[in-house]
Formats: sequence, structure tokens, C-alpha cells
Amino acid sequence: MWPSPEETQDLLKRAEAGDVAAVNRLLEVHRAGLRRLIGLRMDPAMARRVDASDIVQDVLLKASRRLTEYLKAPTMPFALWLRHLARDHIIDEFRKHRLAERRSLDRERPLNAAPTDGSSADAGVLLPDPDLTPAAAALRVELRQRFQDALEQLDEADREILVLRHFEQLGNGEAARLLGLSEPAAGMRHLRALRRLRAILGGASSSDLG
Repeated sequence: MWPSPEETQDLLKRAEAGDVAAVNRLLEVHRAGLRRLIGLRMDPAMARRVDASDIVQDVLLKASRRLTEYLKAPTMPFALWLRHLARDHIIDEFRKHRLAERRSLDRERPLNAAPTDGSSADAGVLLPDPDLTPAAAALRVELRQRFQDALEQLDEADREILVLRHFEQLGNGEAARLLGLSEPAAGMRHLRALRRLRAILGGASSSDLG
């Protein structure tokens, strides 16, 4: 899905030397991985309004414009840098989607309707689910919030490996390539992150994260 580190480094060196074809190739070989990432990260409601391919193109365009800046100070592997650009873009699109959704609801809401809680709408976890009892729905909200809070307490490296393995469902080899690590190092980082997350959650089983 993602190109090999060797191919990426070769293209980066050629791009730094001014090879325009290498720049185009560099972005193109990362398109498939970026497309998969964005498809997994997009909110389902937003996906009905925004084409993931358009977001991929926007992210690659932004990467092209900022490539010189990256080459001067490559503080992280290129694929990881792309992922950060994609994450920020998805957040921006989500906010625009939510704003448009609220405006639409405001136009449709009766004048005597009670106001909604904006923070709850942003969380997107309080919508009714016909397949869940009220107690089960409340428990799901509570567990999701606990997990999110625990994830935020981890350092960036631990959080990144958990997102790759359990949210984006990458294998250890692909996560290792993306992070610029050997497979054993990525595996150790993953186990360490799971232990730290489990400790924060108070002993929750790591199998709950799958």
C-alpha cells in the first residue's frame, strides 16, 4: 500500500535536486496509502457529502506546495508527514460539514424547538441507535469517552502506533515502514503502547482494542 522507504528516499533525494518528475512520482506512489487512510478516517456522514478522492487530491496538492519546506527540515518520515497533512485536512472538512449540517437543521427546526448541545453534536456519539437499549447506548458512549481520554494521555509515538494498528488496521510490517522503524522495533512499540494504555484504563484487556 505504501512504497518502500528505499524508493521514497531515492525520490526525495531526486526531488531535492530539482527533479520535477521525481516530485510527481513521489506524490503518486503515496496516493493509494493516502486514499486508504482518508477512507478509514472520514466520518460516514461527511463521506456522503465529500468525495474521499477530492480530499486525497487536496492533500497531495498541499504536500507539493510545502515539499520544499519539508525537505529543509524532515523531522519525520515522509509518509508520516503526509498523514499529518491528511489528518488536519479531514478535521477541517469535518468542521465545515458540521457547520453546514447545523445551518441546515436550523432552517428546518421549528421556532419553538429546544436548542441542541453543540458539544454533543460534535462528538457524534449521542445519536440514537435502534439496535441498542438505552443502557447499552449510554455504556458505549462512556467507554468511547474513556478510551479517547486515555489515548490522549499517551505520548505521540504510542498514540501513533495504536492508531495505525487498531484504527487504520495496518499490519506490523506496514506500520513499521510508515514510521521508519524495523518490524521488531514497531512490534515492541506497539506492545509498550498497549501496556501503557491498559494501565491508564485500569487493566482493560488489550483485546478490546481490536
